[in-house]
Amino acid sequence: MSGVITVGVDGSEHGKAAADWAAAEAERRGMELRLVHAWVWQPLDLPVTADTEVQQRWAETLLREARARVTARSPGVPVTARLLPADPVPALVAEATEADMLVLGSRGHGALIGYLIGSIALHVLRQARGPVVLVRSQGGPDGDRGEPVAGPGEAVAAPVSDADEVVVGVPGAEEEAGAVLEFAFAAAAARGASLRAVRAWSIPPVFAWSPASMRLADEAGGLEPLERKRLADALQPWRERHPQVPVVEHVELGSAAQVLLSACGRAALLVVGRHASGPHVPQRIGHVAHAALHHAPCPVAVVPQP
Repeated sequence: MSGVITVGVDGSEHGKAAADWAAAEAERRGMELRLVHAWVWQPLDLPVTADTEVQQRWAETLLREARARVTARSPGVPVTARLLPADPVPALVAEATEADMLVLGSRGHGALIGYLIGSIALHVLRQARGPVVLVRSQGGPDGDRGEPVAGPGEAVAAPVSDADEVVVGVPGAEEEAGAVLEFAFAAAAARGASLRAVRAWSIPPVFAWSPASMRLADEAGGLEPLERKRLADALQPWRERHPQVPVVEHVELGSAAQVLLSACGRAALLVVGRHASGPHVPQRIGHVAHAALHHAPCPVAVVPQP
């Protein structure tokens, strides 16, 4: 663990919300906050010429203002700021490797070059080797709730929630659950919250049955009790490591994405896994993570799993 939370800033309202969330998380965990902005010179479609030096000053001003903002909100958090001389996606993927988590705004346009931060975030998610948290602003011209947005230079309040629960989608295979549960338990412990561990199940097709699976279901008393036992077994080592975290075991019949989204209406954070990409594996985030990123009402942490 590096003890660093890195957040990509771009001047958008979603980027500001991400910086606010990352600063609060760094304060909870006693970590350093690193602000980064990836910038390389390129021609801009502006009525006046903006040369390299002008664009670089814009980028430096953006970082300086972001640092002043988070320092004012979380004065006890050590903050550093770096201008990354590279394209955003490879630069942020590299940052995700070095930090405990990378935090990004989930939607909105970059202030300098007009990149779609949503597109950047999606590409980073597919390639990152570490956890990535996506945070969405709760208001603004491209937000969802139509709340007022502060003018230039004014502070924009971070999303406020009275939720006290972290929700995690627990993968079906026990060997895939470790990284996701490690992140979720740590997040719940840091904020003094309870953890809702969600496991969705469905009735398997007839051809998927085997004598061994039928015996396990019979011994457990049926399919749902078997899924409850599997969830309890997956949670047990992490409950022992984090005895202070209250855990709610949530097992429900249905689509994994639908069950998870129905369980996170008042969550402070939703944690989901995705299969890590390899050299011969297509880069993808999976339908559950995809649904969470588009529809969850709270920040979403996407954790690579084996």
